[in-house]
Formats: sequence, structure tokens, C-alpha cells
Amino acid sequence: MENEISYIGVFLLTGVLFVVVNLGISALLRPFHPTPKKIASYECGEEPIGDAWVQYNVRYYLFAMFFVIFDVEAIFLIPWALVFKALGSFAFWEMLVFLFLLIVALVHVWRKGGLKWA
Repeated sequence: MENEISYIGVFLLTGVLFVVVNLGISALLRPFHPTPKKIASYECGEEPIGDAWVQYNVRYYLFAMFFVIFDVEAIFLIPWALVFKALGSFAFWEMLVFLFLLIVALVHVWRKGGLKWA
């Protein structure tokens, strides 16, 4: 058991060192000559018009958050479905509770108007 854990530690340390060493070498070797033209915003060859910092309506962020939350929770169903028979009836009832909570959250968001785009 300890031997298996030491393998994980060695791989983790090797990965971290690899990233740190490569970032350090690239920081030392790269050319760094900032000019106003290099620092300017670039959008597909077009000259930018106006400020890049535009305030968006909070509904867009909320809509995206709800999508991500429900999408990630739906992904939990796939591994559960693959091992459903091996888990037994407890897993079935547990998933029903999970789906019930998911549906309650969806109804709550729907009633609050969080899914209205306009």
C-alpha cells in the first residue's frame, strides 16, 4: 500500500517540477519588448472600437451558471447507470432523491424567472 502511494507522490512531484522548470526556462529565454501596438487589443484584424470592459446584464451569467450546474449534475447519471445493477436498491432510492432535488431546484429557478432569456 505504501509503495503504491509513493508512486503517486513521485508522479505528482515530477509533474509539478516539470511545469515549474518549463515555466522558469521560458520566462528566462523569451523576448520581452512591450510596445503600444503589441499591448493593444486585437480582434481578428479589426481595430477595436471603444472600451473592452463592457458591463453585461447579470442574467447572462445566471443563465450560464444554471446551465453548468444542471449539466454537471446530469453527468452524474451516466456512471450511475453503468453500474446500476451492481449497486442495488439503495443506489436506486438515492438517485431518486438526487433527481427529486434536481427537479425541485429546476422548478425553483424556473419560478424565479432565471430561465427567461429576455
